[in-house]
Amino acid sequence: MLASIYTLAADNPVDHVVQHRFLNIGEWWVWTAHTGNLLLTLVIMLAAFPWLARQIATGNEGEGNKRYVTRNPAAGMLEVIYLYLRDNTVRPLLGERTERFMPFLATLFFFILVNNLLGLVPILDVVLLAMPEWKSNHMAPVGGTATQNLMITGALAAVSFVVINVAGVKELGVGGYLKHLTGGAPPYLWPLLVVIEVAGTFIKPVALAIRLFANMTAGHILVATLFMFTGMSLKAGLAVWAPVTVVSAISAVAIYFLELFVAFLQAFVFMFLTTVFIAQLSHHGEHDEHHADGHADAHPAH
Repeated sequence: MLASIYTLAADNPVDHVVQHRFLNIGEWWVWTAHTGNLLLTLVIMLAAFPWLARQIATGNEGEGNKRYVTRNPAAGMLEVIYLYLRDNTVRPLLGERTERFMPFLATLFFFILVNNLLGLVPILDVVLLAMPEWKSNHMAPVGGTATQNLMITGALAAVSFVVINVAGVKELGVGGYLKHLTGGAPPYLWPLLVVIEVAGTFIKPVALAIRLFANMTAGHILVATLFMFTGMSLKAGLAVWAPVTVVSAISAVAIYFLELFVAFLQAFVFMFLTTVFIAQLSHHGEHDEHHADGHADAHPAH
């Protein structure tokens, strides 16, 4: 916390959330702090998740009933989260296709979640505290929140865009996918509807990228603003600085808890909306319409 206060107590809170370069070739940024965070996320997921999965897996027969018991609290939490996502979020939307898409959707959720949580760890603050010359040049090899980088959230959204539309073509066929763009409207409305539907196809992933970027950036700027008051009040003397610092620190802790909730929420929202968009490009809509028509024919209005 002291490192965070030291680093964030600056004249401009935006300085903390902007991208910090580390290595560049000419005008190309080859390595940034967010690159380091992405690599750290990869290491965490490749090291921790297989181990956690082994703690969830069924044990040897010699263990008796204990073979079915999860053997680690963290693995138990992971299992609960995964089962909730699968059974309460994805299965109601994708039905029999749930198992096919869960590896992608779960990876998407946990990748975003780990990045969001890393953003709450003051890695960048510690690095800049240890290397003051890097702070003045906005340089750092690791730290910050990768999911508050629009390029990274855009890349995640682009992956979702490809999966959504490829899944739609495979489910509906090329003809069915193109028919979906007409919305079942009369032919004379097709020129308008096709333009709207094609625009919507691209707007959906753009909204995913901007939503994640904006939510993760806003919280960090708010925390930086609270700590900025600490640096500003220092000029007014100890009588002003002490109470302002206490209030700022307490408020920052409260915001950190809120950001912890937002970290989970935004990972869930990104994964959930991706699931919704996949489900929209399926036969379920047509099936529901035919079922409703058949129900109406069997029970005509009196």
